[in-house]
Amino acid sequence: MKTGYVLLCALLAFPALASRLVADDAGNKVTVPDRVTRIADAWFAHHSVLMTLGAGSNIVATVNHPVDRPWMFKINPALNNALQIKGISFNSEALLAHQTDVVFVAKGNPDVAAYHQANLPVLEMAFTDYPSLEHSVSATANVLGTEQAQQRAVAYNRYLEESVAAVLTKTVSLSEQQRPSVLHIQSLNPLKVDGSNTLIDTWITLAGGKNAAQTISGNMKEVSPEQVLAWQPDIIILGQGCGEISQSRYAQLFSGLKAVQEKKVWANPAGVFPWDRYGTESALQIQWAAHQLHPALFADTDMVSITRDFYRRFFDYPLNRDEAARILHGQPPA
Repeated sequence: MKTGYVLLCALLAFPALASRLVADDAGNKVTVPDRVTRIADAWFAHHSVLMTLGAGSNIVATVNHPVDRPWMFKINPALNNALQIKGISFNSEALLAHQTDVVFVAKGNPDVAAYHQANLPVLEMAFTDYPSLEHSVSATANVLGTEQAQQRAVAYNRYLEESVAAVLTKTVSLSEQQRPSVLHIQSLNPLKVDGSNTLIDTWITLAGGKNAAQTISGNMKEVSPEQVLAWQPDIIILGQGCGEISQSRYAQLFSGLKAVQEKKVWANPAGVFPWDRYGTESALQIQWAAHQLHPALFADTDMVSITRDFYRRFFDYPLNRDEAARILHGQPPA
């Protein structure tokens, strides 16, 4: 009788021992603590999902760094106190020392088995298009298990769907001739572009363009400068960290490109995460790209106001107009 009483007291004293079953994006069933308050995130892009759901301050171990993601660390300053590593492989003992509740990784991460061996709950996350992004947001909210996370997931997914619908309403009827060819360059050295079957290709099409690299499939594919000359894109969008074509090894070679001559080479916005890649700010990317490609069609789109509203609603950050402008120009905080 006494033993049972002691056991009951122990259970009442440690309610965090309660657990529940959730599913990750890979379809795995994972047992997680009832209260998830200390998170290790080994997927660069997934941090934006956690921040969108109001759990950015719960990240105690990160693969991101202030030098690469200055807005992420400014908007979510708690990250400055998190364990920061190079690469994507956390030391399991370090995670246990940080009392980590769960570990988020990109689907297929090679360290999953090691985390399991250390009895760390591991969630494999993945999204490659807007439906799977919505699924990942909802799945992450289920892992967090809070009412705030669930409400944010519903609100964000609705915002994404409405953003896509609003843009598509104006671009769906554009003819092939009305759609400018857009080349998205992710790196100038080496020269890498984003082709078909990517989220980049999706937002280019939704925004009323056509991907100049349509014949190449996949993200960040290395190409020759001669191929770019052959494509002769109407517009070039440079991903974060690309630098400028005028300062690259291809400055002279690309000077004859139509996009360069007509000054239609744009730096892609980059905030918490690069808008053009796989993060929740992709909802803003669609609107920005549509406005850039078809300014007359989207004359009433005020990207500064839209950006400020998004950061207030989903990142709990009171972005001022100057900060919004810097993000829209792909610039770091002042």
